[in-house]
Amino acid sequence: MSLPVGESTSERAWEGNPIRFPMGGAGGLPRAARVVRVIPESERVKTLILDLRLPAQPGQFVMVWLPDYEEKPFSLAEADPVGLTVARVGPFSTALHRLEPGDPVWIRGPLGHGFTLEGRRILLVGGGYGVAPLAFLAREALARGMEVTALTAARTATDVLYAERFRALGARVVVATEDGSAGERGRAPEVARRLLEREAYDALYGCGPEGMLEALRTLAAERGLPAQLSYEAYMRCGIGLCGSCEREGRVLCLEGPVLRFAPDGGPPEEGTGFA
Repeated sequence: MSLPVGESTSERAWEGNPIRFPMGGAGGLPRAARVVRVIPESERVKTLILDLRLPAQPGQFVMVWLPDYEEKPFSLAEADPVGLTVARVGPFSTALHRLEPGDPVWIRGPLGHGFTLEGRRILLVGGGYGVAPLAFLAREALARGMEVTALTAARTATDVLYAERFRALGARVVVATEDGSAGERGRAPEVARRLLEREAYDALYGCGPEGMLEALRTLAAERGLPAQLSYEAYMRCGIGLCGSCEREGRVLCLEGPVLRFAPDGGPPEEGTGFA
């Protein structure tokens, strides 16, 4: 097992130029890939499609690396080929936004435990760019004949992500915006509550900001529904060494990022992935 990122490096060459990148632990050494397509999702969100295919499951993540930067974790929007949905929020994501087709990027993974499909009729709730792994999940669920409702929530209409992508997959789509500029007015948990009051579902899945997930956790327990929630956490190493992503006794990079909650609202269990 390697040391945390930044404490140990390995040297390889890319087209004759020496580069230094983090040594691999879980997930192996970073693999070089190239960007093949860039999809603008909104003013500050892009999806990068790579020439890399991974045996990953919805909810798993990868560590992404560029020279002169530390690795950062990203959920998989797709795995075959790899798709990464990136919001521009800091120096690293800005560097990723500058990538063009043909540019290299390094990927380590897949890592973590993902979602488990259960029931026949499921509700997916995504806040902001938290919808990315849920699109991957929707694809797999629909392929297995399940009924999928995807709630994509954002602050305003210009921030709504993946609505057309969910529709193209065959999911029923509900859009929610805080200002009411598109779809239903309200935050994701409020609109999810209204859906659950009107309709019956077998399970609730969510990904987004922590406050949203905690509200969904409470809502699922109130309704007696099993819930699976993918937590966004800072993961410096991705292999359980640094302790930066511990939550309620669970190390998210190893036992998550998806945590499962029983219908009685008990303590979280680690995700198990698909059978």
